[in-house]
Amino acid sequence: MTDVEPEELPRGIALAWGVAANPQRGPKREMSVERIVDAAVELADAEGIGAVSMAAVAAKLGFTPMSLYRYVSAKDDLLLLMEEQAVGLPPEDLREIDGWRARLRAYFEAQVLIYLRHPWMLSLPITGSPITPNSSAWLDSALEALDGTPLNPSERLAVALGCTGQARWYGTVLAGYTEQARTSGLSADEITAREAALFDRVITAAEFPALRAAIDSGVFLHDDDPFRFSIERYLEGVETYIAGLDRGGDHADAAPWLRDDSAELSADKRVRAAAKHVREAEKALRSARKEERQVRRDAAARLASRTEK
Repeated sequence: MTDVEPEELPRGIALAWGVAANPQRGPKREMSVERIVDAAVELADAEGIGAVSMAAVAAKLGFTPMSLYRYVSAKDDLLLLMEEQAVGLPPEDLREIDGWRARLRAYFEAQVLIYLRHPWMLSLPITGSPITPNSSAWLDSALEALDGTPLNPSERLAVALGCTGQARWYGTVLAGYTEQARTSGLSADEITAREAALFDRVITAAEFPALRAAIDSGVFLHDDDPFRFSIERYLEGVETYIAGLDRGGDHADAAPWLRDDSAELSADKRVRAAAKHVREAEKALRSARKEERQVRRDAAARLASRTEK
C-alpha cells in the first residue's frame, strides 16, 4: 500500500491556522501578519473593499508593498484573513440559549450584525467553504445547536447553511440601504417612501397584476420585516420536519436539483446561442406589450372623447 502525502495547505488557510512558515527575512519586528490584517480591515471598514490594496495597506503601516508580500504573499490570502478576522468567534452566550430553534435564531441575528459592522464582506466572492478557525467555529456552533435532534448529519449541515444563507441575504439588503442612506442623506423612512413611489409609477395591473395588488395594499410602506418573517417560517418548517421524524417519519430525499453536468451544458455554444435568442424574444415581447398598453390608453382616450360629445 502506497502512502499518499496529504495536500499542502494553501498559504492563506495556513496563515489563518497559524501553521504557515514565518518569512525568512523582513522589515522591523513591528511588522506581522496580524498588523497587516488589522490595517486592511480598518481600511475596508472606513472606505470599502475597493480601498484595500497591498500598496494602500503598506502605506498605512509605513512600509513598502514588497515588505507585505514577505508576510502575505497574495491579495487573495489577505482577503481571506480579513474575512476571518471580521467574522470573529460566535458569541459565547449562544450556548446558554435553550432550544435549537431559539439558538439558531440568535445565531442568525449575530451573523447579520457582522455584515452590518463589516459590509465589505458581502462583496467578497464565495469560492468554497472557508476552512478557517473562526468560520469553522460558527459552523460548529450551528451544528451544536442541533445536537439531540433526529436530523442526520447531512440535514444538520443543510439547516446550518440555510441560516447562514438567510443571514447573508438579509445583511446584503440592510447594508445596501445603509449605504444608500449614507450617500443620499435620506432617512430609512424617506428611502422607503421614495421606492414605493417609484414602484407606483412603473408597475401596472395589466403587466404585473400580483405586484400591482401588493403595491395598492401598501406593502412597501409597512413596518413589517420580511426577512425576520422568512427566517421564522424557515425554522418553523425545520421544526415541523423534526416533529415528523420524532413520529417515525422518513428522512427526506436530498437529491440535487441541478444535474452534475448543468454547468457544462450552460457553457455549450449552442445552448448559449439558444439562450440569447430567448432573451431577444423576451425583449421584443416587452416592447410589444409596451406598445399595446400605449395603444389601449390612446383608444380609451378616443372613446372617452366621443362619449363626452
